[in-house]
Amino acid sequence: MSALPELHYLPFGFTELSNGIMVLVNQGGEHLFINRDDFNHILDNDIDRESDFYFALKDKQFLADDHDLEIQLDVLANQLKSRKAYLDDFTSLHMIVVTARCNFNCRYCHASSANEKEHDLDLDWSTAKYIVNKIFESPSPIIKIEFQGGEPLLNWPIIKDIVEYAEIVNRIAKRRLEFVICTNLTLVTKDILEYCKSHNIAISTSLDGDQEIQNYNRKPRGPIDGYKVFEEKLTLTRSILGQDGASPLLTVSKTNLNSLPLVVDEYIKHDFHGIFIRALNPYGNAVDNVNTLGYSTEEFLKAYKNVLNYIIQKNIEGYHFIEYYAALLLERILTPFSTGFVDLQSPCGNIISGVIYDYNGYVYASDEGRMLARRGDKRFCLGHVKANTWNELFKGDVAKEVVKASCVECLPECATCAYQLYCGADPVRYYAENGSLEGHRPSSSFCQKTKGALDYIFYLLSLNDDRINKVFWSWINY
Repeated sequence: MSALPELHYLPFGFTELSNGIMVLVNQGGEHLFINRDDFNHILDNDIDRESDFYFALKDKQFLADDHDLEIQLDVLANQLKSRKAYLDDFTSLHMIVVTARCNFNCRYCHASSANEKEHDLDLDWSTAKYIVNKIFESPSPIIKIEFQGGEPLLNWPIIKDIVEYAEIVNRIAKRRLEFVICTNLTLVTKDILEYCKSHNIAISTSLDGDQEIQNYNRKPRGPIDGYKVFEEKLTLTRSILGQDGASPLLTVSKTNLNSLPLVVDEYIKHDFHGIFIRALNPYGNAVDNVNTLGYSTEEFLKAYKNVLNYIIQKNIEGYHFIEYYAALLLERILTPFSTGFVDLQSPCGNIISGVIYDYNGYVYASDEGRMLARRGDKRFCLGHVKANTWNELFKGDVAKEVVKASCVECLPECATCAYQLYCGADPVRYYAENGSLEGHRPSSSFCQKTKGALDYIFYLLSLNDDRINKVFWSWINY
């Protein structure tokens, strides 16, 4: 009788969920739910080779024998290659701050925007032309230019100049060129929207809740009701750009943390079909007002689980509505594909996927790096568009340092985390929290929030509820 082929366990991480179910995740991102008894069989190396459990481990590349080890390793390698595909094209998202001025003074403003009368904080044409030329030196087949502020529409003429110059340059470059304006909507006009329509410019805006919440968090500098103007301008935007002409972004503060289901109702009231439950970040005014706006990670996760359940129930009842943060995580869990969300990439998406050009021509590794610079800390400045070449900006010492510090496979605690393949590291965030690019994972709010969200999503998946599973797959396939 011939000896059985030797078994080889392929690399995987594991964690235990709140219901006692173990989740295994291999180096290709495949996951498997098992009970404690099956986990003990792995620990004791006494798996029944005729059992369904044995074949489940082999089917998902957790286990191989001498006969198929090379094939299983090739499958894992291809899965990992697919998940890192975002590295192929380099920088595609180019954010341009056309002004640091704003007609609002939001309590949590991460960008520390200035009074709208300070015109020396506007991007000029000379610098803008350098920025566009630098952007098109990127090797990416996709060029997405996102106009930010302050309030970008306070410098509308330079937006038009950039759009038209970029379109001219692209006649030769032949990239897939996209534009987005991030605006509070209050300054949009019919003429501006007609221009956006003719040049395929998308609109991103902000909505934090009902009239009371919106007006409390997002304070106009002038005597207007920001919420009412938002509603009026949203109607105008949709009349020209279509029903999906403006995409809203939520910031979760203490003012809406415990009423997120009502915030979802507000989104549904305005006929939106998705929301990104975005936690408060430690930058700008949010730091100054942390005592009135801040909350603990535990409080956020409790509220997140509550509103996620609420949104799932809305979908089950027939209203298609996506929670985009969960959708991003689910796409990583349930598919082998790369996703473009810069916070959940390893190496991180800073510089590799997106970069930001300030109104004065300085280039930063990320929007958060620019936010720190507004408070006097230029730690993440890559250089200047007029003084530095593309290679000096994107392959310089700062760029290399940021990328090196963002590979979760090499970072303490991340290297052994079960969720490594679904997560990422943001050196700028870690630096803002404790002054170190590598950070301290046990005390990192980013780490705790992401792990907590993944724990709960895996818990919901482990229930194997057809209704929940259908909702989750509809979010991925939207």
